[in-house]
Parts: sequence; C-alpha cells; structure tokens
Amino acid sequence: MTLVDIEVGLRDQRGTLDLQDIVESAATFLEGATAREIIRWAAATFGDRLCLTSSMSDALLIDLVSRVKPGVDVLFIDTGYHFAETVGTRDAVRQVYDVNVIDVKPSRTVAEQDRDLGPRLFGRNPDLCCYLRKVEPLNRALEPYLAWISGIRRDESPARKDARVVEWDAKRQMVKVNPIAAWTQEDVDNYIADNGVLINPLHYDNYPSIGCAPCTRQVAEGEDPRSGRWAGLGKVECGIHL
Repeated sequence: MTLVDIEVGLRDQRGTLDLQDIVESAATFLEGATAREIIRWAAATFGDRLCLTSSMSDALLIDLVSRVKPGVDVLFIDTGYHFAETVGTRDAVRQVYDVNVIDVKPSRTVAEQDRDLGPRLFGRNPDLCCYLRKVEPLNRALEPYLAWISGIRRDESPARKDARVVEWDAKRQMVKVNPIAAWTQEDVDNYIADNGVLINPLHYDNYPSIGCAPCTRQVAEGEDPRSGRWAGLGKVECGIHL
C-alpha cells in the first residue's frame, strides 16, 4: 500500500470510508516517517477538516504544521485560568504565524462556575474542573473536523508511552495525528533553537510543563518535568488525551 492509497477519497463526509481502517494503515505506513511527512499526509488527506490544538506552551507544532498547511485552524482552549504569559504567547502566535487561532471557551465563565459549583473547584474536584473547562469545550470545537493534530510525545509520561503517530480517537470518533510522538526533549529543544520558535516565557522560570495557573507550579532541578502539574492531587492528565 502506498501513501496515495491511504489518502484516496477521505476528503468527503465522515461516513465515506471506514476511518478506523485508514488509521491502521496510516499508523503502520508512517511509523518512522518525519514529522513533516506525517503532517503532509494529514493535510493531503483531510484538507480543511484538519485542525491542531495548542496549549501555547510553545509554538513548535504550530511552526511545523503552518509550513505544510498555511492558514490551518489552531484550537486554543481558553479556560479562564491561564497565566498571563500563556495568553501573551497566544497573541504573539497570531501575529507571527500563518494560522487561524480559534479561542475555545467553556460553557460557563469562571464566575458562573464558582456560583453554580462553588469556588476553587480545581482544588476540590480537579477532574470535574478539567472536564468542564478543557475536555467538554474541546469536544464541541472538534465536531466540524475529521482529524486533529496533537503535540503529545511518548517520553512525556507513562500514559503516553504507547502513542502512535496516527491513532483512532474512539471517544470523539475521529482521527488523531501525533507527528512528534517519537521526539525526545532534545529533539524539541533543537528544533526550537534552530527555527526561532516562539515559546512561553514561563519556561525560563522553571515551568517545563504549563497548564492552568492554579494547578501548575515551578519544578525544581531534577524533578520530572510534569511534576508541577496538579501537584499533590494524584492527577497526571487533564483528560483530553485519555
């Protein structure tokens, strides 16, 4: 099977072909391919029904994808709890890259959530808070698309060690593309340095993994890079990638 075989006919409506079969073929074919080759396949296959998500920790994925598919939709989940630096990175991305940044907002503002469910839900029930402010809004935002590109990597956490470059997102009934799944932190650092990629300035202040401000702390030297997320809450993922 060639790359063309995998691509044929998939630009039409969701029911045209069995997307799960396409995923299996593509995952095997593209394992070992470069990130750009994986993105090129996704862009050729899904056209305007392809988007990517970004937490605005850095613009690496945005840089990669925009070089292949200028004007691509970038979904940014505006939880209402972001650091000012994260919002500033989003604003800078809009100015620097040829992409269409779409702010995805929860159905309730922070004030409305506090009113309805009590203040500081993130401390009392972080899973519910993440669901309401990240997972559910993203699920709604992804509905018009056939596939989405994420920046998860296998070396980030045990929960991500088996990530494939192309996967079936059963929860959302769509294709998920992970072009940098096989990258290491060194690969990331080198690409950012070589290409002048925008990064969130919090990285310079010992925040290697950046989420919502109330649930993210600085990380000491030698600690796991994701140990600053939901510290002390027994939580390691927001639920988007589960």
